Amino acid sequence: MQNQLKVIQEKVQLKERISTDEALFLYENAPLGLLGSLANQIKNQLNGKNVYYNRNIHIEPTNICLYRCKFCSFSKDCNDPLSWNYSHEDIIEIVKSHIKDKITEIHITGGVFPKRDVIWFTELISKIKETIPAVHVKAFTAIELDYLAKISKISLDDCLQKLKNAGLGSLAGGGAEIFDSEIRNNLCPEKGLAKLWLDIHETAHNLGIFSNATMLYGHIESYNHRVEHMNELRNLQDRTHGFNAFIPLKFRKQNNFLSHLPEITLVEDLRNYAVARIFLDNISHIKAYWPMIGKETARFALHFGADDLDGTIHETTKIYTLAGSEEQAPVMSPSEISEIITSEGFIPVERDSLYNPI
Repeated sequence: MQNQLKVIQEKVQLKERISTDEALFLYENAPLGLLGSLANQIKNQLNGKNVYYNRNIHIEPTNICLYRCKFCSFSKDCNDPLSWNYSHEDIIEIVKSHIKDKITEIHITGGVFPKRDVIWFTELISKIKETIPAVHVKAFTAIELDYLAKISKISLDDCLQKLKNAGLGSLAGGGAEIFDSEIRNNLCPEKGLAKLWLDIHETAHNLGIFSNATMLYGHIESYNHRVEHMNELRNLQDRTHGFNAFIPLKFRKQNNFLSHLPEITLVEDLRNYAVARIFLDNISHIKAYWPMIGKETARFALHFGADDLDGTIHETTKIYTLAGSEEQAPVMSPSEISEIITSEGFIPVERDSLYNPI
């Protein structure tokens, strides 16, 4: 085992790519301290002491969804008293209320609503850009885009181009879950095969639309499934160079069909961040999404390869609060984010959505 660890350490020193077998070995055998050391070495090579954040809000137009993924605490049917369905006017009022916060990004994802086509969303994006012309609109999961194209009876290319022309800046990256077909069929069979997610993101990248990449971890998957998932992302990034960041998304168990499962520990969270940073050598940023893992875990993740804390949020997301996140009122000011970063020995850098410093 020591020889194998030494080989991997030497590869990291030489900036060489580790294999899938070596990533699995790290998950199963490497001491946490060593993982942190290797991950931070790579993080420092890529970004120095910088840790990034932005001024953003989330808009979730509806939680009414055609699908019922087992891990999801968000989706509701239209008769549920906890459901909502915002109009364009409702959303623009939310946007206007945050102009004073100098937001630079609006993140839009939500349920797959059965009656909204690409025209509804192009009009929405256009209205947002009229309200705050300089704001970056980051929106849509792959399954949302697949449904939008189908209900609009146009190709995926045409759908993405129309959204881009209206002002779409990048894709949010959610919905990847775990790519393994058996796990996927158990968790979210309606979302189809992993190829759908990968093909949609490759198409977007080829149209000049960047995206994030995600992985839902800590449920019924194994380490091997995680490695296979990240390998698919790494291979796609080799072809397109279109991923801005990788976001590990922790399974939270409240109010969903997998509530009987225990949530994984902080140690396992940090192990996952570190292996992701070591393995995904061609994705520049690893995001510790604090509304999902909590501020304190995000603070620790900065020492295990994460270099981005997402943003201010302003209590505009309910996806993880409904699932039991520690952050039931997810909002942080830029000064609070900066304090967390500096207190851990790093340099806070406010960024735009494409990681250009502001």
